[in-house]
Amino acid sequence: QVQLVESGGGLVQAGGSLTLSCVASGSIFRINDMGWYRQAPGKQRELVAAITSGGSTNYADSVKGRFTIPRDNAKNTMYLQMNSLKPEDTAVYYCNADIEQIGVPYRRRYWGQGTQVTVSL
Repeated sequence: QVQLVESGGGLVQAGGSLTLSCVASGSIFRINDMGWYRQAPGKQRELVAAITSGGSTNYADSVKGRFTIPRDNAKNTMYLQMNSLKPEDTAVYYCNADIEQIGVPYRRRYWGQGTQVTVSL
């Protein structure tokens, strides 16, 4: 069994910063690509940022220059460092990862339960 658990969400004023964490646990053989998605009320879930196992990153245009997505492979952990937050960043943020489980001959994507980020004026 594999789990992704996010933490670090909360309420912050516009211009402030937050750092989200996503920890993968369970019978993990390898974690491949990881990413952060978000879903605001009434909107579709969208990709915020992604990182490969080798460290290559990809960011949505709306967060470029403000967010970074480091990962610690030794700890099976990914982060989302969010700076200069705007009210339009308000959403539930989800962690996603492509994981190979020990003893399972295929890979699949897992989702975390989500963490709320609210940015006030």
